[in-house]
Amino acid sequence: MFDPDTSEILAELENGGKELQYLIEKLKILEDEIYERLSYLIEYDFVKEEKINNKIIFTADAEKLSKLVEQDKNFDDVVNGLAKMDSYLN
Repeated sequence: MFDPDTSEILAELENGGKELQYLIEKLKILEDEIYERLSYLIEYDFVKEEKINNKIIFTADAEKLSKLVEQDKNFDDVVNGLAKMDSYLN
């Protein structure tokens, strides 16, 4: 769930909802790929998808994600995923 590809999108949603078009442009990935990366998170309500004024908005459920991250194994996966993502950015 917290692989580098998913973490990259979650990082964008960290400060609030983002439009699908913003994510496409910012991350330089296709719409289908965004849905593919977020499919599990959407299915289990970690990320919400809403249509507002003909725009698709994704919002992370910070509380639900925080509870999941607090579990040791998942926390290690997050740290490793973020470290890997950081190495790509540097």
